[in-house]
Amino acid sequence: MSDAADRRPPGSVRLADAQRDVTAELDRIGPVIDELGSRFSGAGHELALVGGPVRDAMLGRRHNDLDLTTSARPEEIERLLSGWADATWDIGRAFGTIGSRKGPFQVEITTYRSEVYDATSRKPSVDFGDSLEGDLGRRDFTVNAMAVRVPSREFVDPYGGVVDLAHGLLRTPGRPEDSFSDDPLRMMRAARFAAQLGFEVDPPVVEAMTAMARRIEIISAERVRDELVKLVLAAYPRLGLRLLVSSGLAALVLPELPALALERDEHHRHKDVYEHTLTVLEQSIDLEDRLGGPDFVSRFAALMHDVGKPRTRRFVDDGTVTFHHHDVVGAKLTRKRMQALKFSGDMTDAVSKLVELHLRFHGYGDGQWTDSAVRRYVRDAGDQLERLHVLTRADCTTRNRRKAERLRRTYDELEDRIARLSAEEELAAIRPDLDGTQIMEILGIPPGRDVGAAYAFLLELRLDEGPQSYDDAVAALRSWWAARP
Repeated sequence: MSDAADRRPPGSVRLADAQRDVTAELDRIGPVIDELGSRFSGAGHELALVGGPVRDAMLGRRHNDLDLTTSARPEEIERLLSGWADATWDIGRAFGTIGSRKGPFQVEITTYRSEVYDATSRKPSVDFGDSLEGDLGRRDFTVNAMAVRVPSREFVDPYGGVVDLAHGLLRTPGRPEDSFSDDPLRMMRAARFAAQLGFEVDPPVVEAMTAMARRIEIISAERVRDELVKLVLAAYPRLGLRLLVSSGLAALVLPELPALALERDEHHRHKDVYEHTLTVLEQSIDLEDRLGGPDFVSRFAALMHDVGKPRTRRFVDDGTVTFHHHDVVGAKLTRKRMQALKFSGDMTDAVSKLVELHLRFHGYGDGQWTDSAVRRYVRDAGDQLERLHVLTRADCTTRNRRKAERLRRTYDELEDRIARLSAEEELAAIRPDLDGTQIMEILGIPPGRDVGAAYAFLLELRLDEGPQSYDDAVAALRSWWAARP
């Protein structure tokens, strides 16, 4: 079981370590950036490695996606890449970006620029700039406003990004109000980078986010969704989610989350649902090795699993509080929110199904599972069974060790039953013992509603009693058919 205190992010970086790491990374990518730098300087243009690759190099992180900025215009970038890159593409030309691939490296080069939103536009207007310092000044945070000129490898840091990196601080190059007015999505990025880097956010930045939260409404749902996905998949999502809630941004982009902070009644008859949810999210992350690594569907289901509680909370005369059917209500709310954020239908279906099924395990008592119940559990979970295992286990946040151990042991037994029955009956592909063609031949009926009803009967029989022989299935079908009105 996890606790917020158990997840201590790095918080700061030693300058000596950062200098060593960035030198090592520049040497590793040198064959690419040095050769490119020489090509651009030979044509009279500046070129610099910029933004995330510089920041991540100082954090000791390696990746092969390189962002560079230049004084050259897009057509000149394209010309200079010709004959050097293995492939090029210009999908970002409208924003001054030309992409390319060189061996294992993906290289994007962007003309110095500035982006400004007007009061109502969802899309930035792009103006090309003429200096590296000016280009850095338009960037979101100081830790992303550092650059290394190539091929000289001169470090450029006009806004103190390396100091902020050392202190684990997210700060804007200029006034945060100006930055967020130019591009309101940067408020979401503040939360995302806090979650990814484990950094604190400068108080003036938080104040500006809170005062300007409604400005996020001019940003398209797709761009908000993409930032939310990156935040949820980050190493420390609790930090980013807390910032979204405290600043008021969550009330606009994911209102179901702050709604979980239910007002506590004077007798504290239910646990803090908001804190419980964040803990369930972290505990689901602890189990992700079962899923092969970070998994957005699993994490988002953990985040949304109790969103039906605020609408279903009822106080009972005996002093208890109930949340009847919050699983069903929560699944509907989850689907509605994910559709509003333009998630794919498949992802929306997967998360909604997990939210709807997250209580199913508790409905079967203390391990008194019949084979029929196990078959139905597997059938209903379908291809989300492994994620449902993760969510159900993560949803135990009790501090009562005996209760927690009992729940864990009971679920272990359930998984053992599933494994045994799967080996015996191929549960993952569960279907009736007779198909539609056989049903029509045996009963002498044409295609239609009666065939569907017969198929449903045989499926229920299969779930209740397991596999049938052909003769037994035929006998059961004929008996059911004869008993129909």
